[in-house]
Amino acid sequence: MSIAGFAIAVLGLIGLWQANGLFATGWLGMAIQAIGALLMLWARFTFGRRSFHAAAEPTPGGVVTTGPYRLVRHPIHAAILYITWAGALSHPRLLTIACALVVTAGLALRMREEERLMTAEYPEYAAYAARTWRVIPGGLVTPRA
Repeated sequence: MSIAGFAIAVLGLIGLWQANGLFATGWLGMAIQAIGALLMLWARFTFGRRSFHAAAEPTPGGVVTTGPYRLVRHPIHAAILYITWAGALSHPRLLTIACALVVTAGLALRMREEERLMTAEYPEYAAYAARTWRVIPGGLVTPRA
Protein backbone atom coordinates (compact mmCIF):
# COMPACT_ATOMS: atom_id res chain seq x y z
CA MET A 1 0.00 0.00 0.00
CA SER A 2 2.90 2.32 0.71
CA ILE A 3 4.26 1.92 -2.81
CA ALA A 4 0.78 2.58 -4.20
CA GLY A 5 0.50 5.75 -2.11
CA PHE A 6 3.91 6.88 -3.30
CA ALA A 7 3.00 6.20 -6.95
CA ILE A 8 -0.30 8.06 -6.60
CA ALA A 9 1.44 11.07 -5.06
CA VAL A 10 4.08 11.11 -7.81
CA LEU A 11 1.36 10.97 -10.49
CA GLY A 12 -0.40 13.90 -8.85
CA LEU A 13 2.85 15.90 -8.76
CA ILE A 14 3.53 15.12 -12.42
CA GLY A 15 -0.01 16.24 -13.26
CA LEU A 16 0.44 19.44 -11.28
CA TRP A 17 3.73 20.13 -13.04
CA GLN A 18 2.19 19.40 -16.46
CA ALA A 19 -0.68 21.78 -15.63
CA ASN A 20 1.89 24.50 -14.82
CA GLY A 21 0.60 24.58 -11.27
CA LEU A 22 3.52 23.25 -9.26
CA PHE A 23 5.41 26.48 -8.68
CA ALA A 24 3.72 29.16 -6.64
CA THR A 25 3.34 32.76 -7.67
CA GLY A 26 3.13 35.64 -5.26
CA TRP A 27 5.17 36.15 -2.13
CA LEU A 28 3.00 34.04 0.20
CA GLY A 29 2.98 30.94 -2.02
CA MET A 30 6.69 31.21 -2.68
CA ALA A 31 7.39 31.66 1.05
CA ILE A 32 5.34 28.56 1.88
CA GLN A 33 7.21 26.58 -0.76
CA ALA A 34 10.56 27.82 0.58
CA ILE A 35 9.52 26.78 4.09
CA GLY A 36 8.50 23.38 2.68
CA ALA A 37 11.88 22.95 0.98
CA LEU A 38 13.75 23.92 4.15
CA LEU A 39 11.58 21.56 6.20
CA MET A 40 12.38 18.73 3.80
CA LEU A 41 16.12 19.40 4.04
CA TRP A 42 15.97 19.66 7.85
CA ALA A 43 14.07 16.37 8.06
CA ARG A 44 16.46 14.63 5.71
CA PHE A 45 19.46 15.92 7.68
CA THR A 46 17.87 14.86 10.99
CA PHE A 47 16.97 11.42 9.64
CA GLY A 48 20.64 10.89 8.91
CA ARG A 49 22.15 8.16 6.84
CA ARG A 50 19.02 6.07 6.72
CA SER A 51 17.97 5.51 3.17
CA PHE A 52 14.66 6.14 1.46
CA HIS A 53 12.52 3.04 0.99
CA ALA A 54 9.75 3.07 -1.60
CA ALA A 55 7.91 0.52 0.52
CA ALA A 56 8.32 2.67 3.67
CA GLU A 57 9.89 -0.18 5.59
CA PRO A 58 11.17 0.97 9.00
CA THR A 59 14.92 1.35 9.11
CA PRO A 60 17.08 0.19 12.01
CA GLY A 61 17.86 2.71 14.69
CA GLY A 62 14.58 3.41 16.40
CA VAL A 63 12.04 6.19 16.16
CA VAL A 64 13.47 9.60 15.28
CA THR A 65 11.92 12.23 17.55
CA THR A 66 14.37 15.12 17.20
CA GLY A 67 14.51 18.04 14.80
CA PRO A 68 11.30 18.46 12.83
CA TYR A 69 10.17 15.00 13.97
CA ARG A 70 9.43 16.46 17.41
CA LEU A 71 6.87 18.76 15.73
CA VAL A 72 5.31 16.44 13.14
CA ARG A 73 5.50 12.71 12.47
CA HIS A 74 5.94 13.08 8.71
CA PRO A 75 7.92 16.26 7.99
CA ILE A 76 8.98 15.20 4.49
CA HIS A 77 5.40 14.40 3.51
CA ALA A 78 4.30 17.63 5.19
CA ALA A 79 6.85 19.54 3.10
CA ILE A 80 5.55 17.95 -0.09
CA LEU A 81 1.99 18.87 0.87
CA TYR A 82 2.95 22.48 1.68
CA ILE A 83 4.75 22.80 -1.66
CA THR A 84 1.92 21.10 -3.55
CA TRP A 85 -0.90 23.17 -2.09
CA ALA A 86 0.98 26.47 -2.34
CA GLY A 87 1.48 25.79 -6.03
CA ALA A 88 -2.05 24.57 -6.68
CA LEU A 89 -3.66 27.47 -4.84
CA SER A 90 -1.48 29.93 -6.76
CA HIS A 91 -3.06 28.56 -9.94
CA PRO A 92 -6.62 27.78 -8.78
CA ARG A 93 -8.13 25.70 -11.54
CA LEU A 94 -10.08 22.48 -11.35
CA LEU A 95 -7.11 20.52 -12.74
CA THR A 96 -4.54 21.91 -10.29
CA ILE A 97 -6.81 21.37 -7.29
CA ALA A 98 -7.60 17.84 -8.49
CA CYS A 99 -3.88 17.09 -8.84
CA ALA A 100 -3.21 18.45 -5.35
CA LEU A 101 -5.99 16.24 -4.00
CA VAL A 102 -4.38 13.22 -5.72
CA VAL A 103 -1.04 14.05 -4.09
CA THR A 104 -2.77 14.42 -0.73
CA ALA A 105 -4.61 11.10 -1.10
CA GLY A 106 -1.42 9.29 -2.10
CA LEU A 107 0.55 10.69 0.81
CA ALA A 108 -2.29 10.00 3.26
CA LEU A 109 -2.27 6.37 2.16
CA ARG A 110 1.50 6.22 2.52
CA MET A 111 1.50 7.86 5.95
CA ARG A 112 -1.12 5.43 7.26
CA GLU A 113 0.94 2.50 6.03
CA GLU A 114 4.18 3.92 7.43
CA GLU A 115 2.51 4.37 10.81
CA ARG A 116 1.21 0.81 10.75
CA LEU A 117 4.68 -0.52 9.94
CA MET A 118 6.39 1.72 12.51
CA THR A 119 4.00 0.66 15.26
CA ALA A 120 4.60 -3.01 14.43
CA GLU A 121 8.40 -2.54 14.42
CA TYR A 122 8.69 -0.04 17.27
CA PRO A 123 5.97 -0.29 19.95
CA GLU A 124 7.08 3.09 21.36
CA TYR A 125 5.86 4.71 18.12
CA ALA A 126 2.28 4.65 19.42
CA ALA A 127 3.18 6.98 22.31
CA TYR A 128 5.11 9.25 19.94
CA ALA A 129 2.13 9.36 17.57
CA ALA A 130 -0.21 10.21 20.43
CA ARG A 131 1.77 13.36 21.26
CA THR A 132 2.86 14.48 17.78
CA TRP A 133 0.80 15.86 14.92
CA ARG A 134 0.90 14.15 11.55
CA VAL A 135 1.71 17.07 9.17
CA ILE A 136 0.72 20.39 10.78
CA PRO A 137 2.66 21.38 13.90
CA GLY A 138 0.24 22.47 16.58
CA GLY A 139 -2.37 21.33 14.10
CA LEU A 140 -6.00 22.18 13.92
CA VAL A 141 -6.93 18.79 15.30
CA THR A 142 -5.67 16.48 18.00
CA PRO A 143 -2.32 14.73 17.42
CA ARG A 144 -3.97 11.40 16.62
CA ALA A 145 -5.81 12.78 13.57
